[in-house]
Amino acid sequence: MILGLIIACELGFWIAILAGLAARYILQAKRLGKTLLLCAPLIDLVLLVAVSVHLGAGATASWHHGLAALYIGFSVTYGHRMIAWADTRFAHRFADGPAPLKVTGRDHTQQCWTDFARTLGAALIAAGILAIITWWVDDPNRTEVLTGWYRILGIAVTVEFIWALSYTIWPRQVAVPSGYTPHPSD
Repeated sequence: MILGLIIACELGFWIAILAGLAARYILQAKRLGKTLLLCAPLIDLVLLVAVSVHLGAGATASWHHGLAALYIGFSVTYGHRMIAWADTRFAHRFADGPAPLKVTGRDHTQQCWTDFARTLGAALIAAGILAIITWWVDDPNRTEVLTGWYRILGIAVTVEFIWALSYTIWPRQVAVPSGYTPHPSD
């Protein structure tokens, strides 16, 4: 049940975003677009309440409940960025907005460190949700599986740290068009 709800919430999240952007750029209904975009965070709240009610009703926690906490943490910290990413592409495609830029060099490195901070925040939110659920259920036998998620969160943060560090040491270079010969003043 919870896995199906997580999948439905993820689909609902993207449907709300796509519908909101379509309303904004294709239908020119900015108010409707904004309302639909605001539905995306409400979907996370629905999932959190459903998980809490499910466990509160006596269910034993499964990996699905941990996945829900992970999904909520990442949705909270990365949700706005994902919406902005999609918004840029919709604006370019349907409203003659500027083409999305591929970030390179120092800007890309800074973006990697911002992603590290977001991932750390997501892990802390997910860990907090797991801790609160474990405390609320107050039955270690029913919530034992949730403790394994702390390790997964640690791995996600570590991988993001290594990723950001690697681009600090070896920054992403600007792509040079094939056949390009630099001018002496370059």
